[in-house]
Amino acid sequence: MIGSMNFDRVRFLAELDAQPWASYSHAYGSAADVPGCLRALAGDDDAVAEEAQSELYGSILHQGSVYEASAKAVPFLARIAAAGIRTPDVLLLIGGMAEGGADPGGRAPEESDEVACRRAVVAQLPLLLASVVHEDRAVRQAAAWAVGATGTAGAGRVVPVLRDRAAVESDPLVRAELLAAMAQLDPEGTASAATEALGPDSPTELRIAAVLACVDSGLPWTPAHHEAAVALLPLDRLVADRFDLSRSEPLHRITLTLLDRDTAADREAVFALLDAALRSDDPEARTEAVWAASTACELSRSAPARLGPALISVATDSGVDAEKGDVSGALAALGKLGRYGAPAAEVLAARAAGEGDAADRALEALVAVDPVRAAPLLARDLESRPRALGTACGGPAGSFPVLPYDPELLAAVRRRLSTLEPGGPTSFRLATLLTAWGPDAAAAVPELLAALPAHPRLLPGVLVAVCPPERRAEVADPLRTRARTGPAEDRTEAARTLHQLTGEHGLLLPLLVEQLTRSASGGGGAGDRIREAATAAAAVGPLAVSLVPALRAALNPPGTERNNPQMDDDIAVVVALHRITGDAADAVPVLAGVLSDSELLWRRWTLVRAAQAAADLGPAARGLVPVLEALLTDPEQVPSAVRALHAIAPDELDTGHVTGLLLGAAEAGTAPFEAVDALVALGVDTLSEEHRSRLTALGERDLRVVRSGLDGTIEAADERLRARIHAAVSRG
Repeated sequence: MIGSMNFDRVRFLAELDAQPWASYSHAYGSAADVPGCLRALAGDDDAVAEEAQSELYGSILHQGSVYEASAKAVPFLARIAAAGIRTPDVLLLIGGMAEGGADPGGRAPEESDEVACRRAVVAQLPLLLASVVHEDRAVRQAAAWAVGATGTAGAGRVVPVLRDRAAVESDPLVRAELLAAMAQLDPEGTASAATEALGPDSPTELRIAAVLACVDSGLPWTPAHHEAAVALLPLDRLVADRFDLSRSEPLHRITLTLLDRDTAADREAVFALLDAALRSDDPEARTEAVWAASTACELSRSAPARLGPALISVATDSGVDAEKGDVSGALAALGKLGRYGAPAAEVLAARAAGEGDAADRALEALVAVDPVRAAPLLARDLESRPRALGTACGGPAGSFPVLPYDPELLAAVRRRLSTLEPGGPTSFRLATLLTAWGPDAAAAVPELLAALPAHPRLLPGVLVAVCPPERRAEVADPLRTRARTGPAEDRTEAARTLHQLTGEHGLLLPLLVEQLTRSASGGGGAGDRIREAATAAAAVGPLAVSLVPALRAALNPPGTERNNPQMDDDIAVVVALHRITGDAADAVPVLAGVLSDSELLWRRWTLVRAAQAAADLGPAARGLVPVLEALLTDPEQVPSAVRALHAIAPDELDTGHVTGLLLGAAEAGTAPFEAVDALVALGVDTLSEEHRSRLTALGERDLRVVRSGLDGTIEAADERLRARIHAAVSRG
């Protein structure tokens, strides 16, 4: 409802309609719908206004992003709030757009939508600051949060008002919001107020805000901070009515911030706090602590050893109700402990022998901490352990199978192969596991052949992986039969597998010609069939010379605009042409066109593949040196570009310079495996003392280098990288 007689609705609507909204843009294109939303937001119908507000969050503040129309809407939103119309909600929308904006003079371009939006909100500071002293506490709280998001541009005007209000404010939530805003805008000047608010006489909401303000301000973590945080556990409830979503999980926020400081004192502060929280009598506090401890293990190499005992205690607590499952998440967190979770194996094995979901969760954890012990337990009840099976086979994406070969489990997998549903997750998981076992799983060849008709695209690669030389004849006959009958795609896959096993290519080549011709003409939907056919042709090599015309015909015409899949097709085709003919004439111009594409943000892996293809050409690709050198400004492209330049023109490569670039990319966690492999290719023995020291430190530092990936795989991936670095340093 309208709350002020000073609101001139007629003038508001006239000025709103005078704006050329259709020429502005937001998240979904034209902003022609924005004036209708603003009109509804200022109207009398609460239900319609609520819907309009939701639409504005989706269009002009879409997932925290702002647009041209966002800045244009700010003055109208400010007038609505000033009129007392849904003021707290509108202030939060304005503050969200300030948060999504950027200060002038920062990294954002001066003319960017982000800068324009922040400027538009700063221009409304008189309204926002007046609302900080409003008689309604909900308005004061929303305004305090909103002004805290306005950045440095208006800090000189904002902080004194916040400080004055904090001196007289009595509401705990508003006091917390005021302190947080001051800490955000003036961390150094707010340090003393934050420290003073830590004491037990402060309201709990203010105390946790003070802890977070001290942490975010960079103050050293002291016993007073530890005592306050432990006394306040659980912490999430204390910020439930606050507006700062980035600090809505205080224990997690403290963990992230202190570990990122990367000092021994801050690490120990985090570990001591999490250990205390994990051992708390309050189950909510333990649940918060498990989540934060899991994150600590993802970030810090020393966290699993330090937090392992407390995490194991939570996960194996005999008082936990097994029927309620893994409420705290502690069982899942055990997987992040690696070898430090081994003390839990006995209890987990006993629980895994039970029934239902609780037993499955226990076995899932056992797979992570003691895979050798878990394998026979999984074998006994494979069908009823979907969680454990998923983890054993590398998680939802099948990335890192963790179970070693086990004869009992292989027998269970062989029985399961006959009942697999085509396309189901179990089929992919078992295929991943068998592939990882390789020839150790050769006993499964009969079951794989029997299941081949139901899984014609999935199982041929598994057969290649598990089939030992002495059984190739046994596998070849059914593959020849499949290569002669059935759908074209299935025949091609069977013929390709036959070539991989035996080297026979007579059945494969005509099928590849057919696939290339059909795909190049768009018949049946090209998909990634051109790439598949080209890759198979490249594997045949010079004996596939009859495919050259079809491969050339499959290339996209020169000068045409290509999307990423089309670029990937062209890369695969020119690689095949080079492998078959030995001539780089087709490849160089195609790769030059890909490598010089300016859309780096969206082309990362396509560019990587193009650089790898260039490396395969060797000195014949010398004409690609300029476009490859241009990629050295992008850390994500540095490893593949350096490998290509080293293969093409090693005499022109500034080894010292590119070594520094590779180390920088690895240290930042940008393609670290690729960067380390490129360093090895250049020769670790040629590293300068400084570069050797940096590489050594990369393997020894506490902060993990690998910091992203599927949940449960980060720690193992980082340990593999660490081992690779140690091996490289020792060899050099």
